[in-house]
Amino acid sequence: MADQERTEDLAQLLARLKSEHDTSYEEIARRIGVSRSAVSSWVNRTRGGKRGPARDHLEALAREYKLDRNYVFEAAGRTSPGPYDADAEARILELYRGLTATQKVEKEVEMRALNELNRTGQ
Repeated sequence: MADQERTEDLAQLLARLKSEHDTSYEEIARRIGVSRSAVSSWVNRTRGGKRGPARDHLEALAREYKLDRNYVFEAAGRTSPGPYDADAEARILELYRGLTATQKVEKEVEMRALNELNRTGQ
């Protein structure tokens, strides 16, 4: 993509998709599983203050319109979740196995909070 395209925000990205796909914001909303008013608020930059769309909705937008996931997250001002890494998962699981029961509970709470933050942007 050209540098100019790389600087577009989510509102500009949605407007471009609407134009390039000769579609409506209502159709974009339907395809990614949100309300028309949600898409409208993203276009008008009024949705939830700093929060913006949930991770699942950004991923749906990338999938439905065959866009680079990182690009969509960048346009929304969000960091995209990292790729799956089986080796890292195995290392983390091995470390987890060495924790006490109390430490395991604490780490689970922490990981749930981080996942929720990534999912919702809050």
